[in-house]
Order: sequence, then C-alpha cells, then structure tokens
Amino acid sequence: MDLDEYRAGLDAWLEHHAEALAPAHEGKGTLDEQLAQIEKVKRLAFDAGWMRHGWPERVGGLGGSTLLRAYLQEAVTARDLVEPGLFSMQEVLAPTMIDFASPELGAIMVPRLLRGDETWCQGFSEPGTGSNLASLACRAVRDGDTWRVTGQKVWTSLAQYAERCVLLTRTGTVESAHRGITGLFVDMDSPGITVRPIEAVHGSEEFSEVFFDDVVVPAERMLGAEGQGWSVAMDLLPYERSTALWQRAAFLHRRLQQLLELAPADSLDPVRLGEVTQTLYAFRARSRATQHRMADGGTLGPETSIDKVLLATTEQAVFDLFADALAAELTTGDDPASSQWRAEFLYSRAASIYGGSSEIQRNIIARRLLDLGSDR
Repeated sequence: MDLDEYRAGLDAWLEHHAEALAPAHEGKGTLDEQLAQIEKVKRLAFDAGWMRHGWPERVGGLGGSTLLRAYLQEAVTARDLVEPGLFSMQEVLAPTMIDFASPELGAIMVPRLLRGDETWCQGFSEPGTGSNLASLACRAVRDGDTWRVTGQKVWTSLAQYAERCVLLTRTGTVESAHRGITGLFVDMDSPGITVRPIEAVHGSEEFSEVFFDDVVVPAERMLGAEGQGWSVAMDLLPYERSTALWQRAAFLHRRLQQLLELAPADSLDPVRLGEVTQTLYAFRARSRATQHRMADGGTLGPETSIDKVLLATTEQAVFDLFADALAAELTTGDDPASSQWRAEFLYSRAASIYGGSSEIQRNIIARRLLDLGSDR
C-alpha cells in the first residue's frame, strides 16, 4: 500500500469510527485516562490493520514504508485523539527491540506493544549522570544463565504502568565507559523492582524513579551481545528523534491553529507570530526529511540531534506565544481547556531537557557533525 492509498483509507476509517475513537474524558484528562485512551486507539487501529502497516511482518506487521507509521501518528494527533508523547513510545522502543532482541522474543513482544496490550518503559537515565549515558552505574552481574541487576533509574516515563523495560546496565568497569554497557529486556513485575512516581510541574506523575534490588533477568533477555549496550542506545536514540518528533510537529501545528482560533485579533504580535510560524515549519521540514531518509533505508544518527534542538525551540515558542496572547486563561482559567493549555505550557519547559538536553544535542552537533573537537 502506498502513502496516498494509506492516507485516504486511514482518514476515512478515522472519520467513520470517530465516535468510538473519541476520548471519554474532557480536556487533557488524568494520566490514567490518557493511557486508557491510548490503549483503546491502539487496539482499534491494530485490529483494523492500520497500526500494523510500516512494521515488519516478522513482528506482526504488514510491511510497507515507515512513512505509513508516520502518517498514523500525525492523523491521530491532528484529531486530538491521543497525548502525542505517550502514544509515540512504540516508535521509540519497538525499532530497537526488532534490531537487537532475538527474533523469537521480538515476534512475541512487539505485537503486544503495537496493539496497546502492554506498556513499555525506557530505563536509561540515572541520578547524577543526566544525559551522559556513558557514565551510568546500574550494575548487572552475570550469574550462570541469568543477570542480577542492582541500581537505580530516574525520569523513567510510565514505569508505574509498564509491563517491560528496555534497560541499560553497567556490566564492565566504571572506567570502561560506553564499552561496558549491556542492554536487557526486563519484566517489570520481577521481584526486587520498586517504582516511585514523580509528580512533575504540570501535575502529572508521568515519570518515576525505578529501583532494582538484585533483580534476576534471564540471559536470553539480553538485547544484542554482552557489552553491546552502547550500540543499543545509539540505535534507540535516533528513533526517539524521528517518527516521534514528526508526531510532535503535528501536535504543535494543531496547537498553533487552535491558538489562532482562540486569540483576540489584537492580542498577537504579527512579527512574533510570523517568527513562531517560520520556526514551526522549519522544524516540520527538517522532520519530514528525516522521515523520508528513514523510509529510504538510511541510517539515522547524530544528525537527528538537529531535529531535537528544533523541537525544543519550537515547542517553547508556540506556548510562549499562547502565554503572551491569553495570559489570563493560562494562569487562572479553571475550565478544562485552560487547564490543558496550562499543563502543556508547563510541560513545554521540559522540551529542552527530555530526550537529551539541548546542551548535549549541541555538543553532539559540534563534535560529530561539525568536527569541532571535544568541549573539554
């Protein structure tokens, strides 16, 4: 199926099933409500076949271009059916699972994620290491046919809901840095795992601390070979900045449209509005090129750091524009729509931190794309 055929068919299906797909909650909803809505949309779209296009047949997909997946992300976001950051988790985690898990494990697990039967989380960040993955300390020690994991992760999205975790562990010495890391696929109901949700500034407990106390993980749950965890991370992070960011661009485009509909005519500085619009379309153009490069079989790498920097700049600019035009609604409005804008404004402040801070992205751009040498 080509993109035009897929787009027409999906749009018609979304229109025909609009009532069934609509959120049951008003406004942004609670995190429980958002997750329930995402599970519903995934299940209906998977069972109708739309969620399976663009994924390999060996993991339950129907094959075809990754552009089909990108359009699905865009279409459900443009209709306000899902919270974009949470809905895109399969775009971040499933490709690396397909690349590094055993074929048997991938064939069993990936369809569960795509259909919304399971939620997965990403155990990368740790206290004190920030975005510097090479210094992670959560340790895994080989014990026969198992690994025993002890340590802590933080800023782990949806950990309290997750059935599985894509986890990076230290299996070499601390001095081995990026060479001593191993990836594991961990069942979150394993004995020894404790999850403590963190309430963020926008009022949602989207993130958690996760503690591992001598957690036993079967050796066949390794992602790649022992010591190949850095490759797992370098494979996953560009996906975090590809289709997921295209969906984020659709979300910001939708919010800018809604801002123009809501704001009084004289409340928007035309120069500022032009700048924000230009920034948004530059980000969309950059992300569109990334989608096509991935669809053409290209390898995603450090150049996706440019996409991430543009996302952070655009997201904060769009919501800053809302704050300028509708300050009263943003700060004191108590209706569901105002509460949603306020939560999204606050969340936008994290855009230059989550998924690798803008400082880290600029270091990557300087060192790996512009060959400007080390920052030290």
